[in-house]
Amino acid sequence: MNSDVQIAGDPLAIPHLLPPVPAHPATVAGFAGLARSLAADRAAWAPLVRYDATTRWYHRLRTGPGYEVWLLSWVPGQGSGRHDHGASSGVLTVLEGELTERTDDGPRPLTAGAQRVFAPGYVHEVVNDALTPAVSLHIYFPGLTNMPMHPGQITDSGAATAPPGILAS
Repeated sequence: MNSDVQIAGDPLAIPHLLPPVPAHPATVAGFAGLARSLAADRAAWAPLVRYDATTRWYHRLRTGPGYEVWLLSWVPGQGSGRHDHGASSGVLTVLEGELTERTDDGPRPLTAGAQRVFAPGYVHEVVNDALTPAVSLHIYFPGLTNMPMHPGQITDSGAATAPPGILAS
């Protein structure tokens, strides 16, 4: 008796029968998976990391059709300020250290390996409240073209505070 492979041949040997390999992830889960695979390749990103005490350091690690990947470092006390990512969705992955994400729902500690995904318009602040530096990987899709800042800051209780002078009469 012949097997299907003996009768039809090996489908892997006939490239036109295979589904096309996508040029980039097509789902949030796919982008989260891309972030995990990039995070696992420490030899590719670790030599690039720099720390700057005066400003957050960042480096565009990769671009693809409709997305971009950024590597960021955070020394203790550095933060992003309260912002959103315009029309972009994203995946934030902590590679080393610990960061805190602050939203209207309160603070969320993010340790190495933690991931957060967000949709366009999601407002948050990311800070390094720890005593050691941190490194994170950010994927934006579509690529980041706008990062509106939002006045005030988010407190540990999750409440947004107005900057000085905004509420003064």
